[in-house]
Amino acid sequence: MDKTTHLNNISSTDAHVVNSGNDNIELNNYQQYQQQHQHQQQQQQLHAHHAAIDNCVLNNLDSHTPLIPYQNSQQQSQQQLPRQPQLVSSAQSSKDSIQSINAPVTKGKYSLKDFTLIQTLGTGSFGRVHLVCSIHNGRYYAMKVFRKSHVVRAKQVEHANDERKILSICRHPFITRMWGTFQDCKSIFIIMDYIEGGELFSLLRKSKVFPNQVAKFYSAEVLLALEYLHSKNIIYRDLKPENILISRSGHIKLADFGFAKQVETTTYTLCGTPDYIAPEIIAVQPYTKAVDWWSFGILIYEMIAGTTPFYDPSPMKTYENITKAEVIYPNHFQMDVIDLLKGLINKDVTYRLGNLKNGVQDIKNHPWFSEVIWENLIQGNIETPYEPNIPPGVGDASQFEKYPEDNYDYGISGIKDEYGHLFPDF
Repeated sequence: MDKTTHLNNISSTDAHVVNSGNDNIELNNYQQYQQQHQHQQQQQQLHAHHAAIDNCVLNNLDSHTPLIPYQNSQQQSQQQLPRQPQLVSSAQSSKDSIQSINAPVTKGKYSLKDFTLIQTLGTGSFGRVHLVCSIHNGRYYAMKVFRKSHVVRAKQVEHANDERKILSICRHPFITRMWGTFQDCKSIFIIMDYIEGGELFSLLRKSKVFPNQVAKFYSAEVLLALEYLHSKNIIYRDLKPENILISRSGHIKLADFGFAKQVETTTYTLCGTPDYIAPEIIAVQPYTKAVDWWSFGILIYEMIAGTTPFYDPSPMKTYENITKAEVIYPNHFQMDVIDLLKGLINKDVTYRLGNLKNGVQDIKNHPWFSEVIWENLIQGNIETPYEPNIPPGVGDASQFEKYPEDNYDYGISGIKDEYGHLFPDF
């Protein structure tokens, strides 16, 4: 699936860099979009695509090789794919959550001299994300760098400051942790946990589709992260596989908070990624945290189907599909997940799961999640379906793409800082 049209497209997760705004222009122009949509033709295309997915699933299930093979500890490779998790089991405890949430809180004000720059993990319109190593404790971190002038030109100063503010108050086992920030005369820097396992997006593309149990495991952990954010009145607004990282022990880490916003009631900002954006955002209506539950439904659908339900190469047509088209479910979808998705991917926000009287409990209590013991999950006491083959403590970056390096002008002094006053907390 071509994802080059994303509003927040970037080569690697947690390298959040907003583009020049072309997609936002398209989204604004959507209200004036008058070209007649060939609804029947697109539905036929969706039927054909889902039929191909169904055939792929059936062909794999009929073969002697499992669609998602179990992990082979003797032959772990880059093609290693998820195994079926036991969602009620506590046989293999990673303690990922306990270590993360109980780690000492630091308010560290760092400088570039505190780190050794190793390599680039991702690039985007505003800057890069680098793998770095602390010269003090030898630990590896992800260093997110934004060029101030680019942020100012794109009118994203508020988003950059919001990201720092939100990350500073978030402590959750399934959310990437910020350790500190700093700035020089040209750039702002955010020091984050380095999550070695790469993106869920990459794993999904290798697997084509996830079995029901694998999709359920990742969905359950994402749900707990969203529940935590919403408890702090934070709307995430950019849920997609590219923004979900996998830790060494196989648990998810929600990353990239560039579009997140703390708001008690409603907001209006046009932002997100076309395939996952909720219809009320497209309609330029005030919206709430319910937009995250729409995106959550799209994520579950994509993990099981291998594609998003409203996808079209044209963002404009994607927006029209979101506001007008019905969801078509492939034949291999189980009835309970279809029922869940009908509640989540509901164009009428007043009937959307997660936005009803019982809030997130309506989702957690849904039959599709009936076997999940949420207390075990938050404690990391459930065996994960996939553990990336990563040697510990060596700064392994094999799960990320390689990027050409450059001579970075970080840490330069003696130059007028035109924009430093716009980022007072960095």
